[in-house]
Amino acid sequence: MSTKRIGILTGGGDVPGLNGVIKTVVYSGETIGAQVTGLRRGWEALTHVNFDDPASISRYVLPLNRQNTRTIDRTGGTWLHSSRTNPLKMKKTPEFLSGETFQASENTKKGVTSTVYDMTPRVLKNIEKLGLDYLVAIGGDDTLSYAAHLDRQGVKVICVPKTMDNDVRNTEYCIGFSTAVNRALEAIDRQRATVGSHERIGIFRIFGRDAGYTSLYTAYVASIRCCIPEFKVDRDKLIELVLEDKRNNSSSYALVLLSEGAEWEGYQVQEYGQADAFGHRKKANIAEVLNEYIQKRGEETIVSDLTYDLRSGAPDFVDRMVANTFGGMAIDIIAKGGKGVMTAINGGRYAAVPIPDPKLGPRAVDVARMYDTNRYRPSYTGKIDLPVFLTNA
Repeated sequence: MSTKRIGILTGGGDVPGLNGVIKTVVYSGETIGAQVTGLRRGWEALTHVNFDDPASISRYVLPLNRQNTRTIDRTGGTWLHSSRTNPLKMKKTPEFLSGETFQASENTKKGVTSTVYDMTPRVLKNIEKLGLDYLVAIGGDDTLSYAAHLDRQGVKVICVPKTMDNDVRNTEYCIGFSTAVNRALEAIDRQRATVGSHERIGIFRIFGRDAGYTSLYTAYVASIRCCIPEFKVDRDKLIELVLEDKRNNSSSYALVLLSEGAEWEGYQVQEYGQADAFGHRKKANIAEVLNEYIQKRGEETIVSDLTYDLRSGAPDFVDRMVANTFGGMAIDIIAKGGKGVMTAINGGRYAAVPIPDPKLGPRAVDVARMYDTNRYRPSYTGKIDLPVFLTNA
């Protein structure tokens, strides 16, 4: 039986648990006689590696084994590094490829038009040059959207979903979500003492560009109000509810949590900075905007941005368990000759499912079942028969 050669990469934002997938793929891959190659810096490895330059090979290609992956699962981040590279829409090709021609097109995103290049032919050539039989891509919607494209090109792809937003379709859980919620809860619980000591209103901002899972589930266990992208609240009503919370609290304080993509009627999320390879720009801090309105009511406030802190540090138990399991599943799928699937949790059970269709976009919160649109807080009833993570893929 010929040796299977597996490439593995991580793309997009880092989350705790990525290294656990990498290590398990290496260790489990050894049981089926597979050789695993780490592709560093996400899809950039397959667009920028120059096989005529040893320094470039060292920068982008790293053979993996038990020795060099033995301890990586004990820390957060991604040992293979990451980037937000979209080979379908490269604004600039590597200088050493200046003699090659790639299909160009005009890409317009939010009123800005630019010329982009499809480097898929180079990616396919590099996969062939590396002798890869399979490619394991770990990422969120953006990373997996290109994995889906490679699947259509005939590459044997296995996807692993990760994102602290938990918004990848076809799965109830993504690596990084549990740790993010735990980190947010710990931060909010710590800051309760300060907010309460000064009888203020604590306003917290959390990640969640298009989906409000992280904000909603944190609020669910913290028993506080929240705003999510899936539902536009009435700003004045929200403020009245928060002030009511403070009046009814014997410690005379209140807390409210907002997703970065949350909006209220009459307000549209403001963005700034250059767009990344997938067209995303940074979002202005909506917590600061709400803060101004609350202060006009004569209230003292504390604003806390919890975003990047949530993806730092080692993974919690859930993310370690799911990461290790997803890594083992990837090898199980490869051993059986599978391809074009994503590891997932469906109905509370581990499953191999189709790679999500990028055209459908992120998975959204079931507002009717999970969010009280009258009180702007999580809904705690109607959960009988739901899986453990209270959501369906």
